[in-house]
Amino acid sequence: MSTFKEITHNGLWKQNAILAQLLGLCPLLAVSTNVVNAVSLGLATIVVMAMSNLAISALRGFIPHEIRIPVFVLIIAALVTVVDLAFNAFLHDIYLVLGIFIPLIVTNCIVLARVEAFAAKNPVPAATLDGIVMGVGFVFVIGLLGAIRELIGQGTLFSGIEMIFPTASAIQILPADYPGFLVAILPPGAFFVLALLVAGRNWLDWRANQRIHLLRAQPAAPAAD
Repeated sequence: MSTFKEITHNGLWKQNAILAQLLGLCPLLAVSTNVVNAVSLGLATIVVMAMSNLAISALRGFIPHEIRIPVFVLIIAALVTVVDLAFNAFLHDIYLVLGIFIPLIVTNCIVLARVEAFAAKNPVPAATLDGIVMGVGFVFVIGLLGAIRELIGQGTLFSGIEMIFPTASAIQILPADYPGFLVAILPPGAFFVLALLVAGRNWLDWRANQRIHLLRAQPAAPAAD
């Protein structure tokens, strides 16, 4: 149980693929123009990471060490193909929007890094959980980035949700006459918002470390007679 807690903490915060390791920035910055696009790609990434970690952990004893990377890429590519075809069949509108970024999950550094660093060295339950929580950490960051950029850039949230749920519509948060802030939707806006998120995470870690140092520096209370 303690191992699973550590895996969860690492995936969501300590070793967050985006905020801590700065991996997968290409899809993160390109797709996070709104919440719907960002979360859709994030969910596809979760499925690929969980299944690839599971498959590689189960097969790690049969994969020669010398050719492990090509085999890992081949397994990931097969799973990405399944996800790509599923999006095309069941979520065609969002599939057209995401375009090349679904197939590019094959080359996403997050996926390959986790199968090499964790799944290839750990049993199936731990590897599968690692893939899921690393993916959830990715979805959290890319979804938050998309929400901030969409809100500042357009004044709405969930723009494009009708591509997934035809009866739904975007939520207008800011006044209807809000002119929008184009920079937030363009690539420079993505870099600015991501920098603020990384700085916020580092500040929270610094505050937590300061509290720990203060607690350790306090003298122990004298024992009662």
